[in-house]
Amino acid sequence: MQNSEAMALSVALLAAAGGLTQRIHEGVVARGFEGLRPAHGFAFARLAPDGATATDLAAHLGVTKQAASQLVDELVRKGYAERRPHPADARARLVVLTERGRACTRAAEEAAAEAVHAWTDLIGEGGVRTLHGLLARVAPDGPVRPSW
Repeated sequence: MQNSEAMALSVALLAAAGGLTQRIHEGVVARGFEGLRPAHGFAFARLAPDGATATDLAAHLGVTKQAASQLVDELVRKGYAERRPHPADARARLVVLTERGRACTRAAEEAAAEAVHAWTDLIGEGGVRTLHGLLARVAPDGPVRPSW
């Protein structure tokens, strides 16, 4: 593959990811969850099942601990997350999603399904499954991080 082809592929993948992120964000807002940025969704993905510390969140997002703490402060202030004592580390605080945060995560999942469904109109269900399989081979473990 020539450099120009590799660059075109890179641009197409980044455009698809950016478009998907935007569609999910718009779907979340349309479902009544306001005051969020797409970057919040990347934090929600890390917090979703069992919570995380601000340090864990910083590593997940690829940001400083200070930036992650500021993001947590914002999510707590807006009612999407709360801090709890860490069950295994008395020095740490666990950040977990509130019911509102979990509802927002479900709204994001619905919006993602709608966005991917639109892809099936373009390339068919088999094309989407093939795309998923190929991308899972290229990037099996992420990281999936926001573009700040």
